[in-house]
Amino acid sequence: MAIGVMALLGFQLVDSAFIARLGTAPLAAQSFTFPLSFLIIGVQVGLGIAIAAQLSRVLGAGEQQRARRLGSLVLVVAGCVIALLALLLWALQDQLFPLLGAEADSLSLIRSYWGPQLLAAWLGALVYFGYSLFRAHGDTRLPGKLMVVTSLINLVLDPLLIFGVGGWDGLGLPGAAWATVLAFGGGLLLLTRRLACRDWLSWQGLFAETRRSAPGFVGIAAPAMVSQLMPPLAAMLSTRIVATLGEASVAAWGLASRLETVSLMLVLALTMSLPPWLGRCHGAGDGETIRRLMRLAARVIIGWQLVLGLLLALAAPWVALLLSGNPEVRDDLAMLIRFLLPSYAFLGLCMVVVSAGNALGWPLGAMLMSGIRLFVCYLPCLWLGSQLGGMVGLAVGAAMGNVLAGMLAWWLYRQRRPSLA
Repeated sequence: MAIGVMALLGFQLVDSAFIARLGTAPLAAQSFTFPLSFLIIGVQVGLGIAIAAQLSRVLGAGEQQRARRLGSLVLVVAGCVIALLALLLWALQDQLFPLLGAEADSLSLIRSYWGPQLLAAWLGALVYFGYSLFRAHGDTRLPGKLMVVTSLINLVLDPLLIFGVGGWDGLGLPGAAWATVLAFGGGLLLLTRRLACRDWLSWQGLFAETRRSAPGFVGIAAPAMVSQLMPPLAAMLSTRIVATLGEASVAAWGLASRLETVSLMLVLALTMSLPPWLGRCHGAGDGETIRRLMRLAARVIIGWQLVLGLLLALAAPWVALLLSGNPEVRDDLAMLIRFLLPSYAFLGLCMVVVSAGNALGWPLGAMLMSGIRLFVCYLPCLWLGSQLGGMVGLAVGAAMGNVLAGMLAWWLYRQRRPSLA
């Protein structure tokens, strides 16, 4: 899963690096879409968490036939939910982007990009829900391989569709979105073929299964989605704060956001692969294995992220040069890397605790931790830092918010840990 996540998020970072070659305005326009894209991802991940948690518990209890019905049901419902959300965001684009601070020049670029980007988001969500089904059944290899395949397809198509080939000038900014559409479309075809070979779905008795499973699924999905929707809301607010510092700062912030997800690849892999394992242990009443898994995950995350963060902080000028050709954007990005990357050790710890909470039957506790991380720790520190020190203060404030969130999340987990006995 770590390899797959690295490939998937790596192509998103390369995507932004290609767009940066078009100029600051297209990169800023893409950066304004990130919060709303994160909104879709938040709903998608919340539903995926519920799918994996519910299925892993049912499988842990040995109810194979029910697991087949549940798998079919959640794939259909989750796909329809994301489709409706994408349509809503397309219809409201002229009202939403000005609220994020986008001006007229950015809005014209966003309009050409947003439609294909929403289509790519929907196809990506369908692929992700298929991954959730495989993970719940203990197969993380296929999702990892397909992430690599879709990433390579996107990586090949990106420069062709953005800049053109031969005598064709390319599509510019929308070309990045269309490359993602084709990549996820290919991944969905491959995933569908593999699912057809597995006896994991059943279309018999879905109405009865809906009545039986809906309360438990909603009980996990609703808090999980609220938890996952908080980061997009925080991203909107943080983008609004950064927009007061100028277009170059927004562009640098967008690149830093892409780099954040890539640097957190191991954490994101754990949030996908660990909950189904925890859910099975929880269903079997094996509290000791749960405690050992959580301790191991915490050590790995802190050790890995600190080493990676410090190395990237030392290499910040060269990383920024690789990602952006604009000197002003490059300077802001290098400064963000120096302060933010080491703090992701604590951010990663918080993310794993939240994902574990959903698998262990603490969805409301996980939602509380997400809310505290963003609205008690992160955003207040971000805003205060920007007021006191501009872009430097903003970077320091964001880092401090991540550190506080990680320490508080682990403390809250330890308070709930006796219930695993």
